[in-house]
Amino acid sequence: MNMKKISLLVVLMMLAAATYAQVQVAVGIKGGPNFANINTESTIGENYKSRTGFHAGAFTLFKFTKVGIQPELLFSQQGSTVEFSSQNLEQNFNYINIPILLKLYTVAGINLQVGPQFGFVSKAEVEQLVNNVKTTVDVKDELKGSDMSLAIGAGWDLPFGLTLDARYNLGLSKINDGSNSPEAKNQVFQISAGFKIIKLGK
Repeated sequence: MNMKKISLLVVLMMLAAATYAQVQVAVGIKGGPNFANINTESTIGENYKSRTGFHAGAFTLFKFTKVGIQPELLFSQQGSTVEFSSQNLEQNFNYINIPILLKLYTVAGINLQVGPQFGFVSKAEVEQLVNNVKTTVDVKDELKGSDMSLAIGAGWDLPFGLTLDARYNLGLSKINDGSNSPEAKNQVFQISAGFKIIKLGK
């Protein structure tokens, strides 16, 4: 499903919900740990390990009884850890991500989440071994400036404006530049805690 179809689906769901429900609008902040890795066809792909980072940012929620639309703006530390010559070398990729989530509410504020995420790389550094000494190299020019993922997860909107989320971001686009490079895609699991600073409506 391409982005035009996804966007149309989100708009149609939003309009349908608005015909029978009063909208709640909330603005909040959120953050938590990332457990990131890279799915790659490289010959050293089996040596790629998860890298722990964090994400933080803001969200806006438009809720129509059982359906919600939640765009977010997040800073996200991603990348991976690569085992090479018995040493762990960090690949540190920072992104500015914009997920747009469709939230389907069940009971007691528990919800299922799905939607596209658009990312823009802000920093990319990798550790390399030079004469058995770790050296950090800037590789931002070797990555594509943008990234696209599919976000899938679940959440819980608690009383008093608190929110909890667990989400998996599956990379859909190749992040490395160059047609001859092995394909590499982001994979990120996130756990978030948030708080609605402003809340209007029920």
